[in-house]
Parts: sequence; C-alpha cells; structure tokens
Amino acid sequence: MRGLKRVLTVTALAAPLVIGCAGLASAQGGGGANFGTDQFISAENGAGVTGDNSADTGGAVQHADFGIWSDGTGVSGGSAGADAAFGND
Repeated sequence: MRGLKRVLTVTALAAPLVIGCAGLASAQGGGGANFGTDQFISAENGAGVTGDNSADTGGAVQHADFGIWSDGTGVSGGSAGADAAFGND
C-alpha cells in the first residue's frame, strides 16, 4: 500500500510538469525541431520521475527539465527552464 501511495504522489506531482512541457512544445508555430524524454522508476526504496524537453523553432530555442523523487523521508524535486528568441534582422 505504501508503494501505491508513492506512485500516486509522484504521478500527481509530475503530471502538471509533463503537461506543461507538452504545452510548451505544441504552442510553437510551423517548422522546427522538438525532442522530449521521460523516465519513471518505482522500487522498494522509493519512486521517481524525470523528464526533459528541448525545441528549436528557427526563431527561438527552449529547454525545460524536471525531476521528482519520493521515499520514506518525503517528497523532493526540482525543475529548470530556459528560452531565447532571435530577432529577424
């Protein structure tokens, strides 16, 4: 039962981040490149999820990543994001 609670906690915390990264990628105009990856682990000592997404639209580049871990001591996590837009000269 404790393992199920961990999985549910990690899923509940990760879902908004995953949806946010997907929204970031899908909000782009035509053309460009996109890369995303996710990893989930659930083991005897805890559960965690990580993910990252990078995109190049030709006029801007974006990157976001996150990680969440849950174990017997609690839940922890973090995220980072960056973007840059280039003007047309």
